[in-house]
Amino acid sequence: MERRDFLKYNSLALAGVLTGSVWNATAASKATFVSNRPPVGKRHFTSKAVEKTIAEVQKHISNPELGWMFENCFPNTLDTTVDFEMVDGKPDTFVITGDIHAMWLRDSTAQVWPYLPLVKDDNQLDLLFRGVLSRQAECILIDPYANAFNKGATGSEWETDNTEMKPELHERKWEIDSLCYPVRLLYHYWKTSGNTSCFTEDWHKVFRSVLETFKKQQRKADKGDYYFTRNTPKPTDSLCCGGYGNPVKPVGLIVSSFRPSDDATVLPFLIPSNFFAVTILGHMAEIAREVYNDESLAKEAETLAAEVNAAIQKYAVAERTDFGKVLAFEVDGFGNQLFMDDANIPSLLALPYLGALSIDDSLYQNTRKLVLSDANPWYFKGKAGEGIGGPHVGSEMIWPMSIVMRAMTSTDEEEIKQCLKTLVATHAGTGFMHETFHMDDATNFTRSWFAWANTLFGELIVKLYHERPELLRAI
Repeated sequence: MERRDFLKYNSLALAGVLTGSVWNATAASKATFVSNRPPVGKRHFTSKAVEKTIAEVQKHISNPELGWMFENCFPNTLDTTVDFEMVDGKPDTFVITGDIHAMWLRDSTAQVWPYLPLVKDDNQLDLLFRGVLSRQAECILIDPYANAFNKGATGSEWETDNTEMKPELHERKWEIDSLCYPVRLLYHYWKTSGNTSCFTEDWHKVFRSVLETFKKQQRKADKGDYYFTRNTPKPTDSLCCGGYGNPVKPVGLIVSSFRPSDDATVLPFLIPSNFFAVTILGHMAEIAREVYNDESLAKEAETLAAEVNAAIQKYAVAERTDFGKVLAFEVDGFGNQLFMDDANIPSLLALPYLGALSIDDSLYQNTRKLVLSDANPWYFKGKAGEGIGGPHVGSEMIWPMSIVMRAMTSTDEEEIKQCLKTLVATHAGTGFMHETFHMDDATNFTRSWFAWANTLFGELIVKLYHERPELLRAI
């Protein structure tokens, strides 16, 4: 199965309220919004703290359709994708993406992330997080270059890829963010819960593996030990040049062979992911020093973070007419720069969300203006809405994830309102977020079950509830 899946929603939950290509809000307001969640007995995992949050936030949402969407989306990861069990007295949590029965390191982190503030109020939820972290450490130690894993040594449809596949791997696309996301979760779980039981010897080994992998992929001495090709008609699913990708000049940046969309990079130094690496190397240094008492590892992480950050400033910043100094999306160290953004996270748009740049930073604001304009070849505007897409699904297809992230990184209430209105108008009667929808026809969408987008939308609503409750009442 492809990571994307062109499924149209043909059995609308609320029949008769679609008019043309846009969800008819007037008709919807007359409908009864019945929960699209699985029945209680069919849910994979239930958290009392999450259920309490849903009930509390819904009270402050004036728009019944928006409230219904929040109820459907926020718990979707727990309802449908979590496989939690106790193994030898220890928690183990396997998290699928939705319609693909495999666990991505990135997606599994992002899917549970919105529930993190609630772990102190729910012991079972706390166990679930510890199970995710344990499973992620196990996966990384199997192969730090893999992006997606099976629950066991079952093999996958990609086992014929020309790379060092193992039966535990679902896919082996090297993406910097695959290592960054679990470290982000580990660090913030510690800061939120105060629980140090997650800092196992396996995680200490993971830190060493992350550093070693990042350094190899700086490609200072040679091309490194990762290569990948696939027999496929889709160019973005394979790497050129013998499986190593386009050439780079070793300048201190880290190669990411693939983007967080699982598409091959054009210029292998992917800047949003390098920024993310700088952030999580700082997290690793703090944990190494304060928890593992490993000063050598802490200094090594800090040194690498400083080197990568300096290289970003030198090779990824450029002056663009009408925008000023902005960040490129990808570079190669030779002076070539690619200006665009992709909806998947890490993205240039999402840098403040990931803690990589301040939202007030002029470099970020200039870059934000560029990527949310027609200067970004993957920014689309049509009858159904506007937002960022990417090569993974193709031209004219907007990712709701990018609209959510636009609202998450905005300080302009009118901009946030418009994002919410677009999200309400483009779910095509399903009550859920999708991977993409066509800019002129929201009923033309991909992936009807995409848990990351659902819980990210829920995270936005909870954020607004805490920071701008009056806005939720004004929609």
